[in-house]
Amino acid sequence: MRREVAKAVVGQDAAVSGLIVALLCRGHVLLEGVPGVAKTLLVRTLSAALDLDTKRVQFTPDLMPGDVTGSLVYDARTAEFSFRPGPVFTNLLLADEINRTPPKTQASLLEAMEERQVSVDGTPRPLPDPFVVIATQNPVEYEGTYSLPEAQLDRFLLKLTLPLPEREDEVEVLARHAAGFDPRDLRAAGVRTVGGVELLARARAEVGRVQVAREVLGYAVDVCRATRESPSLSLGVSPRGATALLATSRAWAWLSGRGYVTPDDVKALAHPTLRHRVQLRAEAELEGVTAETVLDTVLASVAVPR
Repeated sequence: MRREVAKAVVGQDAAVSGLIVALLCRGHVLLEGVPGVAKTLLVRTLSAALDLDTKRVQFTPDLMPGDVTGSLVYDARTAEFSFRPGPVFTNLLLADEINRTPPKTQASLLEAMEERQVSVDGTPRPLPDPFVVIATQNPVEYEGTYSLPEAQLDRFLLKLTLPLPEREDEVEVLARHAAGFDPRDLRAAGVRTVGGVELLARARAEVGRVQVAREVLGYAVDVCRATRESPSLSLGVSPRGATALLATSRAWAWLSGRGYVTPDDVKALAHPTLRHRVQLRAEAELEGVTAETVLDTVLASVAVPR
């Protein structure tokens, strides 16, 4: 999967790793970065490397909830209402620039992300399995953006930030474009399908067999509880965040070739799993404190089990 993604996207190794972890954990991902750092291209390349049904929704200020989930449509021939599924009925949903649509439309994904179903007119309709939402967003200080509500942020397994590329990576990007690379034609770039539903199901089953010692479980819990006691935070990590940290740590251990989780696995996934689940106090923000620095402090203060 990494090799196929690298044919179209230069660098961004951490984001690629995070997306693979999320697929293994049945979790959703929020990608954040300034315009032009290949957020959408990364997701499109990942979907091209997977034999999964993929749909894209461009979130705009005038998008309505029914445009995402689907709605009842009146059929004049039968004089009855029939349900027309929205783009959410897919395996991999690319929610492009999700923070450019108002909170009402953002909230239309809450039930789908948590319950894997959509309720229209009181009737629940199950979504396909697997179902993963990969949303992209611009930094919240950019013009025309709406902050995602805390309830929705908590439903994303990971929040991955895509930084601007290093100089050598940027030179490679230009070299590929000079050689004729077209980001709209991934097949011409040589991106092949290397996975699918069956392979993903087998991998998920193996991740489920990764062992976690009680001491490591306690370490993950202590990290999450320490965020609730941090003076810089008005909102710490919830129990849902602790279970997310456990899931991502097991997937990372499996990807590392081990059948057991170590405290280092918990540390490695703490930032992407927890950074969007905490809320800074206003005075801490004014002092320049960030979620990243708070998590660094928490990880340094919690005793690591031997």
